[in-house]
Amino acid sequence: MLMERLDRQVDAYVSWKRDLIREITRYRSWLAHNRLNSDVVEARLDRALKLLRTDHITLAFVGEFSRGKTELINSLFFAGYGQRILPSRAGRTTMCPTELFFDPRAERSYIRLLPIESRLEDTSIAQLKRTPHLWTNIALGPANPDAMVEAFGQVASTRSLPVEQAIQLGFHPDALEASDADGEVMVPAWRHAMVNFDHPLLRQGLRILDTPGLNALGSEPELTLSMLPNAQAVIFLLSADAGVTASDMGIWEQHIRQLNDGGRNRLFAVLNKIDVLWDDVSGETFVSEAIQRMQAATAQQLGIAVEDVLPLSAKQALLAKIRGDQSLLERSQLVALEHLLSERILAQKEHLLEQQVVRQVLALLQNSQHILTQRLAKVREQCQLLDSHRQDSGQMLLELTARTRHDHNQHHKRLLQLKTNQRLLQRQGELLRSTVRPERLEEHLARLRRSLTGSLTTLGINLSIVHFFRSVEQDLGALEHEAALANKMVSAIYRRHNDENPLHGVDAPLFRLARYQNELKSLQSKADQFRLQLKTLLTEQRTLTRRFFATLVQEVVIMHQRLRQEAEHWANEALLPLMQHSLEHKQQLEAHMLRLKSLAQDSQQSSQRGRLLTRYSLELEQQLAQACEMLRLLRKPAPIRRQGKVVSLTRASIG
Repeated sequence: MLMERLDRQVDAYVSWKRDLIREITRYRSWLAHNRLNSDVVEARLDRALKLLRTDHITLAFVGEFSRGKTELINSLFFAGYGQRILPSRAGRTTMCPTELFFDPRAERSYIRLLPIESRLEDTSIAQLKRTPHLWTNIALGPANPDAMVEAFGQVASTRSLPVEQAIQLGFHPDALEASDADGEVMVPAWRHAMVNFDHPLLRQGLRILDTPGLNALGSEPELTLSMLPNAQAVIFLLSADAGVTASDMGIWEQHIRQLNDGGRNRLFAVLNKIDVLWDDVSGETFVSEAIQRMQAATAQQLGIAVEDVLPLSAKQALLAKIRGDQSLLERSQLVALEHLLSERILAQKEHLLEQQVVRQVLALLQNSQHILTQRLAKVREQCQLLDSHRQDSGQMLLELTARTRHDHNQHHKRLLQLKTNQRLLQRQGELLRSTVRPERLEEHLARLRRSLTGSLTTLGINLSIVHFFRSVEQDLGALEHEAALANKMVSAIYRRHNDENPLHGVDAPLFRLARYQNELKSLQSKADQFRLQLKTLLTEQRTLTRRFFATLVQEVVIMHQRLRQEAEHWANEALLPLMQHSLEHKQQLEAHMLRLKSLAQDSQQSSQRGRLLTRYSLELEQQLAQACEMLRLLRKPAPIRRQGKVVSLTRASIG
């Protein structure tokens, strides 16, 4: 079947993560067994394990109403039920954002629905997810398709409200359907839906975000400020019978285009409903060329690569799967999206984990391997010395012990110097954190809150928001100055270490702010859009202030928290590779010194002493073999790279 390839790829990805977790856990035990562990190394390994265990892949489906987002999700995940499970029909069916995932802690499948009235509170969806009693729960029975359809139908339910109440809830009345009642409009009954469902791909960590159309993206800022930016891929749906309409372009320009961060491509367009172009009279060649022309035009309008526009028919794909019609399934071209999911998006996720986890753990393990290699070389050298001085091995052992003690004293001094440098760096870290301390941000927030609630004009509101972002930007500027001083100190320490240990050269880990500065600029751009959309509001200013704080400002707070955590971790761990190198070397020398001292004091024959030292050499070889094996397994390429290719979708593969 079409999705079998994606099943295999996701299985391989999850197995790869499981292998990483096993080897990191094994390395931690190895460090403890050899008395080479430390609190800082433990903390870093714990963070790596937590990241691997909580990792998931989120795909967001975005587009204007009636573009087939829900139908596409039906064809990908629910065709096995022989009918549409998610509500999908002409008109506006998905009125609230819907997340599909698998919750391993839950005993059964469920739908949780957040009432639309929660928009009147100054609480974000992310915060409300932590209070389940505020949500309406509906049990899902996967064994009963009809009951599933009925339960999912609740997600699309609507209510009739007076226009004034709809405005208070954040909706623009022009974007809502009129109600049968005079002066009223139809609004979604729910603000957000969470669906826990046991599907093989969802079980492996895939999450789906199904979004409503333009109005919902504009009136639920958390979607564009948090949910979409955190997705691994945003799949933008268009309709082949309409092309890129003005409202499509509005969503793309206002909410989607800026999500491309330059480092990785995660914006894709699906040109749905290509079956409207099928023409049995003109023939397949004519249809194929027409689809390719539309694909190229769409790519040009959106400013993305042609291979990132995938023409398909979700309706025909669903029908083909239900009927078991392989020919129709191939004609629907859903295979291109499967390739996209299973190859490119998973490959990007693998690369991210390799950067965030694998490289850091490899650096620690290579440190340990380097120390063991040095120690083993020293033991072998001493074995040869003993062998050449068989008549006076006792005296020779005493001399070797003295030399080892001298080396130990040197490393002890280096370790003390590093600890002094560590204290200096931690003081510098305190200066880093003080420039972005939470109390300072709270001062900016309090000032903004007073300004927003006290302003009677749009100009006053605009100036308040501009001043808030300028204040946060100035704090980051002060942090950048302190970071430059800290980086200068760290670079000098690493340079000295590399001069003293030419075989163990290590690059200095510098504290970099660019990512946070870019994130703040992006949020400021969103704030500018927010300001430009403002009209002169009087009675609704309180609601406006609450919604602003619950969304955009909350994102600034979250970014600020991450920045403080990173500054703290960096100050504690910047010297970790050097500390680990010196500490492990010192501990290995201590163990070695005790072995030599014991051999020298024994009244054994020189041959017995030689055998004992050889046994010690074999123990070190065994430890080194374990370290090498862990390195080999950690270096094993991620499954997509292991195939020797990352498929780049070309026109030939998707046309």
